[in-house]
Amino acid sequence: MKKLMLNTVLSFRLATKNILSAGLRTWLNIGVLSFAFVMILFFNGLMDGWEKQAMHDSTDWEYGNGQFLHPDYDLEDPFTIRDGHGVFEKDENLTPILLHQGNIYPQGRMLPVLIKGIDIDQKTLSLPTDLLQNSTAEIPAMLGSYMAKTANLKVGDQVLLRWKDKNGAFDARNITVVGVFDTNVPSVDIGQIWIPIETLWDMTGSTDHATILVANEQYQGENNTSWIHKSKEELLSDITALIETKKGGGAFMYVFLMTIALIAIFDSQVFSVFKRQKEIGTYIALGFTKKRVTFLFTLEGTMYAVLATIVGGIYSFPLFRYLESNGIPIPSSEMSYEMGIAISERMYPDISNELFFSSMLTVILLSVVVSYLPVRKISHMNPVDALKGKKL
Repeated sequence: MKKLMLNTVLSFRLATKNILSAGLRTWLNIGVLSFAFVMILFFNGLMDGWEKQAMHDSTDWEYGNGQFLHPDYDLEDPFTIRDGHGVFEKDENLTPILLHQGNIYPQGRMLPVLIKGIDIDQKTLSLPTDLLQNSTAEIPAMLGSYMAKTANLKVGDQVLLRWKDKNGAFDARNITVVGVFDTNVPSVDIGQIWIPIETLWDMTGSTDHATILVANEQYQGENNTSWIHKSKEELLSDITALIETKKGGGAFMYVFLMTIALIAIFDSQVFSVFKRQKEIGTYIALGFTKKRVTFLFTLEGTMYAVLATIVGGIYSFPLFRYLESNGIPIPSSEMSYEMGIAISERMYPDISNELFFSSMLTVILLSVVVSYLPVRKISHMNPVDALKGKKL
């Protein structure tokens, strides 16, 4: 056991001396491999940060701690909005939202909208319902910034709203825009207007009805209702699936970079075997077994990866800390609405310890495999021919 440890330590010392004596070739390999390592960290960290941010924003603005849906309402089917509502059991930890379809007519144009009535006293979601609470308008309404831009409306504007009541009769009245809010979540903004739920009850005749009940952190009665319960994890599953798809699509980039870096290591190992045959023969003449020489050369290739992860960690640490604090600006704020997923104006990478060490382990293991493949030929070498420098 002691002899094995001494041989291992000696191999490490020899491998370190050999790769450092290679000069520029060593640092080129380390540079390319460290760049690939940092790019893997950056891309995966950016996706993880985006996922965390999108889930946080969607929870705060739309999903809360889960939702209860009326049995006749289907999130994927807009045709169920008309009949997908009913009387609900009032609970201080549940925020009722009633959905209704309508049209607005700004500047003579017609825009279909989804009217959302919400409890103006709610504290579950980040929607600024206090704007509705403090208004003296007959029908106060608030819009997201994207919807306000689409309809060309601003605070104080009035616009005609037309809808059908519960009996199917058309009605129309002016609503007053009392607030415009900024959000990263397009599903609470695009094509929607928000009004007090009591006002929507009066307009439609559907008193005490709701389509969705949003639970807060204190709600514990998920089994005490006949409505369909959707956990926060279920509601966020589409976001997770989309970001995982983006990760898979972007994997081509760092696979390409890793391939270039590993080819450089492979080339160095092939060069070592063919150009250092006399050195290999000398090692064997000094008592090294062929397995030990193979281990030594494999160790040299592996140490490229170890040094690359160390070097990459050193120069990327301040960069990632800066990006985690200041974020990466997104060129277009409309990207969120085009993709239908929450994207902030700044994206903050999330480089976790798990991501760092898993990426480092991946790079090192791949380097071990690539380093070993060329040096297998050493086990078939004739020591005498190696000392003479004969070509394999």
